[in-house]
Amino acid sequence: MVVGRLIGYARVSTKNQDTDRQEQDLLASGVRRDDLYVDHGVSGARASRPEFDRAVSALHDGDTLVVTTLDRLGRSTQNMLALPDMLRGRGAGLRVLNLGGGNVDTGTPMGSMVFTVMAALAQMELDIKRERITDSVSKRRAAGKDLGGRREQFTDSQILNARRLIDAGEPAAQVARDMRMSRATLYRRMAALPL
Repeated sequence: MVVGRLIGYARVSTKNQDTDRQEQDLLASGVRRDDLYVDHGVSGARASRPEFDRAVSALHDGDTLVVTTLDRLGRSTQNMLALPDMLRGRGAGLRVLNLGGGNVDTGTPMGSMVFTVMAALAQMELDIKRERITDSVSKRRAAGKDLGGRREQFTDSQILNARRLIDAGEPAAQVARDMRMSRATLYRRMAALPL
C-alpha cells in the first residue's frame, strides 16, 4: 500500500455540541487542517453524512481515514461493517485513535476482526444506553415526574377558560401554574384570542 495522507473526520450529533476536542486530537495525530472534515448536528445513525461523504471521496490509494473514536463513524453496526470493504475498494486504511493510536488495517484478518468486534461493542453500548433511557423514562412516568420535552399545546377553549377564571378573581399566577405555563405565556395566549 502506498503511504498517503491522513484524512480526519469528526462529528457531533447536535448543533450545540462542539468538535474542538476531536479536532485537536486529529490534528495532533498528524491530520492537516485542510484534510479535516467535520459534521455538526448529524446523527451517527444516518448512513449519509455530508462531510463524512466528502472525507471518503477525498481518500485515495494509500490514504488513511482517521477518527477519534469508533462511534464517530456511525451507530449502525451494518453501516460500520460495510465501511472496511468501501475503504479497501479505495485502497485506504482506517485509524481509530481510541484504540491506542495504531492503524486498524481492515485489509488484514486481524484488523478486520478488531474492527468487527469494536463495531459490535459500539452497537451494544448504544443498545444499553437506549435501555437505560427507556427504563429511566418508565420510572419517571410511573412516579408522576416531569419527563421534560415539549410542553403540551393548549386549545383556544382552554385559554378562554383560563381568562374566565382570572376575570372571576383567580390569581393569574395560580392559573398559569395550574396549566404548567408561565404567566407571561398565559397573558400572551390570552391577548392572541379574539375578544
